[in-house]
Amino acid sequence: MSKQIQDAYIVAVTRTPVAKRKGMFRNVRPDDLLAHALKGVMAQAPGLDPALIGDAIVGCAMPEAEQGMNVARIGVLLAGLPNVVPGITINRFCSSGLQAVADAANQIRLGLADVMIGAGTESMTVMTNMMGNKVAINPAVFDEQRGIAYGMGLTAEKVAQQWQISREAQDAFAVESHRKACAAITAGHFKAEITPYAINEHLPDLKTGQVKTRQRLAENDEGARGDVTVDSLGKLKPVFHAKGTVTAGNASQMSDGAAAVLLVSEKILKQFNLTPLARFCSFAVAGVPPEIMGIGPVAAIPKALQQAGIAQHQLDWIELNEAFAAQTLAVMHDLQIDPSKVNPLGGAIALGHPLGATGAIRTATLVHGMQRVGGQYGMISMCIGTGMGAAGIFERL
Repeated sequence: MSKQIQDAYIVAVTRTPVAKRKGMFRNVRPDDLLAHALKGVMAQAPGLDPALIGDAIVGCAMPEAEQGMNVARIGVLLAGLPNVVPGITINRFCSSGLQAVADAANQIRLGLADVMIGAGTESMTVMTNMMGNKVAINPAVFDEQRGIAYGMGLTAEKVAQQWQISREAQDAFAVESHRKACAAITAGHFKAEITPYAINEHLPDLKTGQVKTRQRLAENDEGARGDVTVDSLGKLKPVFHAKGTVTAGNASQMSDGAAAVLLVSEKILKQFNLTPLARFCSFAVAGVPPEIMGIGPVAAIPKALQQAGIAQHQLDWIELNEAFAAQTLAVMHDLQIDPSKVNPLGGAIALGHPLGATGAIRTATLVHGMQRVGGQYGMISMCIGTGMGAAGIFERL
């Protein structure tokens, strides 16, 4: 017997602050970050029975080492959720967190669950190599799919060259990302979406020979800088190509962070008298040539819009992940996206990009941001390594 597709609603969403790689979370495990986000999101729905959670789907781009062993289930246990709550870790590289939210929503839409968690966690501090602890690429890649072997930075250089994105334009875009992020932090616009993290530090006391414990509260994202200028960025050397335009200053920051999204069916809304923040509308992925992976959103966004049944001009808020300024500008150019709607609080160049967690983190920013300023539809989109793009659309309620 066929079932009618039902709506999935976000009733709570939170994230940790995002730290720079080897920054304030350098001694914090990614499974602990995940557990913190899970506890934080459940605290926003205190009347809901956590035993009803059908699954916790967690995105992670490098699910190994400290974030291995099915980090989703580990996070569930560390968070103190009931043992009946399962967990699964998924990986679609940079869109893993958004994929997790979409997969969680679809379980509800299909009537397979009434309560789900979509989340993401990533510590780029513990991943000492951007490609994982043991790199073992299939040799056939170099012959048959050479584009997959391109480093992310080189794909950005190819996009910059093909779309004629100048170094000056990339640096100017990066400066604006920092400006918006700093302004948002100063104004307190991220406070509603962040669950502060208490960092415990163990410091030796040389006089007594004892170890003292000091606790400090991480409340804000660590990467945004108010002293960034076009002139200061212009002094940085290209990182990936001797004559290139992509630098550490106009690319996303390597970061640590986690986020969690709590979704429910309409039945649960009524049963527990919950107030929905947003409705999940659609999610789409698409493939592009690996050597220009940054252009992925150009292929994914139209598919997501078609699924949602809306036009691009109806989007009021767009979180377009700033993997590199070059690819973000190229996507905006090809789709003729209104710049005033893109990353109003700054993006990954300033706020960081903890890979598999970013989609869930940006869901927190989008949902809470639209609750604050209004608007009906919002979208999250990003490019994905090996040549893909993803986009998810949400309706504010």
